[in-house]
Parts: sequence; C-alpha cells; structure tokens
Amino acid sequence: MAKGLLVAGTTSDAGKSLVTAGLGRWLARQGVSVAPFKAQNMSNNSMVCADGSEIGRAQWVQALACGVIPEAAMNPVLLKPGSDLRSHVVLMGRSWGELEAGEWATGRKMLAQRAFEAFRDLSSRFDVVIAEGAGSPAEINLREGDFVNMGLAQAVDLPVVVVGDIDRGGVLAAMYGTLALLDEADQARIRGWIVNKFRGDLSLLEPGLRMLEERTARPVLGTLPFLYDVWLDGEDALAISGWSGADSAGTPAESAASSTLSVAVVRFPRVSNATDIDALAAEPGVDVRVTADPDAVRRADLVVLPGTRSTVADLEWMRGRGLGEAVLSRVAAGRPVLGICGGYQMLAEDIDDPDGVESGSAKTVAGLGMLPIRVRFEVDKHLGRPSGQWRGNAVTAYEIHHGVASPAPDGLEAEPFLDGWRSGPVWGTTWHGTFENDGFRRAFLTEVASQAGVRWRADPGAPGFAARRELMLDRLADAVDQHLDTVALAAIVGVDL
Repeated sequence: MAKGLLVAGTTSDAGKSLVTAGLGRWLARQGVSVAPFKAQNMSNNSMVCADGSEIGRAQWVQALACGVIPEAAMNPVLLKPGSDLRSHVVLMGRSWGELEAGEWATGRKMLAQRAFEAFRDLSSRFDVVIAEGAGSPAEINLREGDFVNMGLAQAVDLPVVVVGDIDRGGVLAAMYGTLALLDEADQARIRGWIVNKFRGDLSLLEPGLRMLEERTARPVLGTLPFLYDVWLDGEDALAISGWSGADSAGTPAESAASSTLSVAVVRFPRVSNATDIDALAAEPGVDVRVTADPDAVRRADLVVLPGTRSTVADLEWMRGRGLGEAVLSRVAAGRPVLGICGGYQMLAEDIDDPDGVESGSAKTVAGLGMLPIRVRFEVDKHLGRPSGQWRGNAVTAYEIHHGVASPAPDGLEAEPFLDGWRSGPVWGTTWHGTFENDGFRRAFLTEVASQAGVRWRADPGAPGFAARRELMLDRLADAVDQHLDTVALAAIVGVDL
C-alpha cells in the first residue's frame, strides 16, 4: 500500500480541498515530505506553475500548504469546460485537445493511465501523497471508468476517508449511504469519517456519530468546526471562495459610506480564473459582489469583467441580459471598468476566432469597442509567469489565454497598463493574479476610487494577501491538530510520528 490517503467527499464542495490542504500543512509540520494530488480536476480556475505547466488552482494552493513546489504531476488531468458538452483537456500541464461528451468514455482509459503514472511518480519522491477525490465516490454510475475516487484508490492501493459537510444537513445519511452504495471491494477501503463545518453544541451531535460508527463499523475521525474567514482558491464559481460579498442577488451595496469602494463582478456563465477577485474582496473597505444585474453594474464604483473560458459566448450572454449596455453607459459617465483576460478581450473593437478555438466554428464578432485593440484567437495556448510594474509597484502574474490582443489602427487614445491598455475609465489586461501584489492592488484601487469619486483609502496596517493565505493554511492545520484523531490518521496514512 502506498503511503498516502484519498480524501473523498459525500458531495461536491464538502470540504475535500480544505481538508487536503489542512492535512498537508499538518504533516509538513511533523517533518513529513508530503505532496497533494488530484487525478482529474474539472475547473476553469487554474494556475501556471514555475515550469510553465497548468494545474488546478486548488492543487497549487495545496502544494503551498505542503511547502513544496507546485508541478503538473499534482493534477495530471485538468478539464476546462467550454460548454455543457465540450471540455478542453490539459494533460500533465499542457494543452492536449478537446473532448466532446460522447467521446469521454473512449478518452478516459488513456487519461487514467497517465494519472496513475503521475501518482506513482509523486509517491516515489515524497513520503506521503494526499489525494483529493472529486464529487462523490457514491456516483456509482461513473464507477467503471473512474480514476479520481475509488478507481484511483484501487489502482494505487490507497485507504480512503470520507468528508461530509454538516452545514448542508443530512450528513449522517450521506455518509451511511455512501458506504452502502459501494461494492464490497470499495467499501473495504473506507477507513473513517470526517465531519466538516460544524457549529453548535457538539454533545448534541455525538450520539448520532456513535450510531454512525456502530452501523458502518468505521470510526468518526473528528469533527472540524466551521472556520469563519477561512477559504482557499476554489475550483468552480466565484462565490465558492466563501467571502461574504458573493450572493445570488448580486446587488452591490450603495457607497452611502463614502469610504467604502463597491465592486461589481459580472457573473459569466463560463467564468474562469475567478480567484483574481479574492484579493479585492479581502481588502478592507472594499465591498465585492457577484452579479448579473444591469442596475448593479451601473451603480457600482468599479465593475470587473473577469476571465471566461468562452469569451464570445459570454459576450453574447452579456448583451442579451442588458449588461453590455450597462457597461457602456457607465463608461460614458466616466465610471471605471476593468477587464481581465476574457473580460479584457470583450472590451476590444472586434474578436476574431478563425479556427473555432472556443466554439468549434470560425466566427468574427464585434467587441464592446472600449479599448483600441483587436483580438485574434490562436490555436496554441499562451502560458506564462510574466512580471512588470505599474506606478512604481512591482507586479508578478500569470497568463493563460488563446486570444491575443493587438493595437487597432486609428483607435482611441490609450496608455499602457501592464500588458494591456487603459483608455479613460476603462482598464484591461490578460494578466491574472495581479491583485495578489499588495502594492499594486492598493495603488490601483486608490486611482479607481478617485475616478469614481469615492474617498476610499488603503489601510497600510492591513495584512497582505499572501500573509492572509498563510494564516488560513495554518488555521486549517491547527484545526486538524485540535479536532481530528491525528494518531489514527497517521496510522491510516502509514507514517510514524
């Protein structure tokens, strides 16, 4: 048996990513060489590693938790949905091609083999590998070709713990049902349960936990508390980072308090690299809301058009909902707009996709015409870790895009902004992660606040974004240490502490 563990979940978003990060940081504190792993990740939130490879953002953060350098083997298969029936496949950090829904069964066997090879490679170089599952292992309709949940555990001989989110309700039934749906061989790999996001009087829950242990013959390894203000770079939508500003209504607070800067982030259907917004939301005095409401877009002090996996389709969606008109009207009034990557491309005069990179068919469409650029989609994906400066502030970033912007002849007057342009109240760049640079973020927000007529000022004593992330990882490890049976977990993983 490999020294390691599969962290499975009763549902998506049960807390697998957080528990994996917390276990990784806790083991690293014990002097164990540990690496994270996710065989297959379906997410449009990704990161470029130092060697130019692309992996899921969650695995990148988990590597930071473990104190190791992120690499492609930690997330060998990354699926980036472009539509409900089509995904772009990143294999071992590099673009591999597209898979239609009907091709998935035939493509899965090869992807599974590469994933197993990546796990074994990590296992040969690290003492322990903590693997994160996907969705739920109880999705028995997918078991035959599975290589991320019990299929992975079987292939590389891993024990499994199952995490359940009690905040959703029904966690005991979900755990019992997960075990009951598995076949005997898979059941034998389940070693215990972890309850996540508990708040309240634990004594009221304990009788249920004891009954769960009796009926499943597996121990409850602990109950993690609901950790307020602890979130990590998520896998899916903008709201899952957990900051308080994300809401379904998406109406930003009015800046009645003139020192508060309100930010509206457009909720694209195919949003990508939404983690760009996390650092904005963490800045004191900045109120960030996710929205698809044109009125909210008109009222906010700053509007952000984030990245998207399907620029043209989401631009059409924007126009259909009246959001394009709302953005145009606020720009006419001199109110700031920022486009990042796909959002930046939407601000162009026109967007040309001659090879059908995004949608599968060639097309050219008019952009919003707010920046003097033209965008052309190229077959090869551009991946990089660029750096630069703005207003004397150092900026490090990463880029993941097919669309390439070039200056349009006879365009608007504009000044350079990072790798992109600024024209009046409109700003655009393909660089992701820029707001994680504390000096740049605060300088940019100060200038935007001035444009919007808001007396927001940065708090020089506020912790930086990287420091906040480290504090969160430490809080996760502290919770593992204090609330889980670490002796039992160490024995399951196969390490002596």
